[in-house]
Amino acid sequence: MITQDQKDLIKATVPVLKENGVLLTTHFYKRMFAHNPELKNVFNMGNQQNGRQQTALAMAVLAYAENIENPAVLMPVVDGIGQKHVSLDIRPEHYIIVGEHLLASISEVLGAAATPEIIDAWGVAYTQLAQIMSGHETHLYNKQVQKKGGWTGWRPFIVKEKIAESTEITSFHLYPSDGGPVASFLPGQFISVRLFLPELNLLQPRQYSISSAPNGLYYRISVKKETSGNLNPDGMISNRLHDFVNQGDLIDVSAPTGSFTLKTENDHPVVFISGGVGQTPLISMLEELIRSGSKKPKTWIHGCRDKNVHAFKDVIEYWAGEKKAINKHIFYNEIGDETTNEDLYEGWVDLNVLGNELIAPNTEYYICGPAPFISKHYKELVNKGISKDFIHFEEFGPQTLNLN
Repeated sequence: MITQDQKDLIKATVPVLKENGVLLTTHFYKRMFAHNPELKNVFNMGNQQNGRQQTALAMAVLAYAENIENPAVLMPVVDGIGQKHVSLDIRPEHYIIVGEHLLASISEVLGAAATPEIIDAWGVAYTQLAQIMSGHETHLYNKQVQKKGGWTGWRPFIVKEKIAESTEITSFHLYPSDGGPVASFLPGQFISVRLFLPELNLLQPRQYSISSAPNGLYYRISVKKETSGNLNPDGMISNRLHDFVNQGDLIDVSAPTGSFTLKTENDHPVVFISGGVGQTPLISMLEELIRSGSKKPKTWIHGCRDKNVHAFKDVIEYWAGEKKAINKHIFYNEIGDETTNEDLYEGWVDLNVLGNELIAPNTEYYICGPAPFISKHYKELVNKGISKDFIHFEEFGPQTLNLN
């Protein structure tokens, strides 16, 4: 049990964490992978390369130190991290390794400032945090196996269909190789896919939103091919799926998880706002609403470069046109020779050009796209008077946005 004196010591390190948190976590990851290189097969090395994992951990450690008197207020954050951990098959033994290297890193980075009392306090505090995290994750694992067709860890799936949705995005229909049922999921959730990357000589996990409504037979993921000349491992996995994974191939898949999910307990209007491949979890939500016959008013707002990279264009037009199930507003950076109409706009997604009828109390807003895209529209909705409780967003990768 952590004492009040130890809590005070933890709180006293907050200024240091604010100034040197990323330095600390960067040192920590280098140390851990040097001593435990096997963990490179567990952690997403793309997030190491781009620095997002170091930033996310620094923010989490700081938040824990700031709330050491009442860590229960961090449960939404704990749940978000726990959902990612479960998808990566993180287990209690991993917390022991992380704790060892985190405490050693605090001592090495802080030097003489890391007194034995501070190290002892952080040791007790980390043990408390690890118990909170692993306890919550045990609960999530138990929920997984209680589902029909549920499992934990990695399960082989077969790629039965590979469908080009645009010049950049391809969908993969994944069926259990054992012929058994697939676990149900909530629209908006994701799975992890694990592939061997010869370039790194490592197994690497990558999370992809499920881009279809639950169907009991398969999961669909829709993957963007990365064209950058300097790919990190995330891009390598996406491109390996595009270039080397074909119909009939087997890949490892984790059970669906994630806390960015469709709210179905009310009849509030819904507005989906997406940029690029960020539409994938929102497509799952929208398809479920249409499939279930929901009477919620539904608005689809999407932005991408042009019609060639616009995935799911035809089905959205069908739902908006023949089905008359949704209102749609599409933004292209370049319209080109595309016939203009009342729901096609040139430029970046701009809610202001759509009028104020979309800004209404009790409307639920779902945002997904690059981090700057999410921040822009989240802040704009708040400035227009929308309660934060009605704005839901998904940031792909480690959580680095602090908007709530």
